[in-house]
Amino acid sequence: MECDEVMLTVRITAAERMLLRRLAQGHRSDVSEVVSDALLDIIPTLSAPGDAYRLLSALAMPAPCALTVWLPTPLADLLVPGAARIAQITDVRIESASAALGAALRLWLAQDPVRLATNLSVMHAGRRPVSALVAA
Repeated sequence: MECDEVMLTVRITAAERMLLRRLAQGHRSDVSEVVSDALLDIIPTLSAPGDAYRLLSALAMPAPCALTVWLPTPLADLLVPGAARIAQITDVRIESASAALGAALRLWLAQDPVRLATNLSVMHAGRRPVSALVAA
């Protein structure tokens, strides 16, 4: 049996979780969708050495809250080569896809919240509102 989505649990702070929930509410989506959008937004930036080290530093910061999200399988599959690229740049191996996702998410959430909301609006432009999909 093949699954269209993969469940991952990430570690973030309470403030990061609250920001993530606010972003999801502001775009009438769920947290998993915002995490998917965040990953699409942040992955291209992680090939630079400075960003790779910032990702490792995000892993080292305490993150007491566990958050379970669902990612589309093709997107979750990008975490493995992404972690391999980080290891190639830094000589530090990231232990799991959940750790890689958590660090990438924390890097993304560390940006200006207004910029995050704007980026999400751009990413969601052209998508039909959920209410229009239900009515169709």
